[in-house]
Amino acid sequence: MRSRLTALVLIAAGLAGCTTTEEANTVIQSRWIGQPVELFFSQYGPPLSQFPMASGNVIYTWRGGDADRYIAPTYATPAPVKTRTKTVTRETRPGVTETQVITTGNYPPAQPQMISPPRYEQLFCELQITADQRQSIIAIRASNDTDGEGLSFSRCAEVLNAHPQK
Repeated sequence: MRSRLTALVLIAAGLAGCTTTEEANTVIQSRWIGQPVELFFSQYGPPLSQFPMASGNVIYTWRGGDADRYIAPTYATPAPVKTRTKTVTRETRPGVTETQVITTGNYPPAQPQMISPPRYEQLFCELQITADQRQSIIAIRASNDTDGEGLSFSRCAEVLNAHPQK
């Protein structure tokens, strides 16, 4: 019982350290709003695209942290088929007995069945960054954020080191 409680506490502590996209957005915004957009791009790489607005603002789409994660197949072992064993003992002649064991059921045992095949999952962080006429960031948010490589819920938090201070 004590080892189960310890395991639950460790799992809860691990999950408490995970950063969500919402938490990452808050950290990213506090760090980058008001900063020159070129500073962001020089640190993390160029944008994928840009869309100039009539107001003079520019909306950039940036993507980074691309990685592939291998997801192993999952299997289930079917419940074993019930077998029945019957032992028959008989005397074949005086003083000599013969014992016969008869087992009925499904042999060989059922093989594990694949529930989901192996696959690769693409991990990345995609941001929309709005810069004003002076090229200062006025808005920044994760527009597409996958799970992280480890136990993180946010790839953007990993790539931009945007973990909230607790």
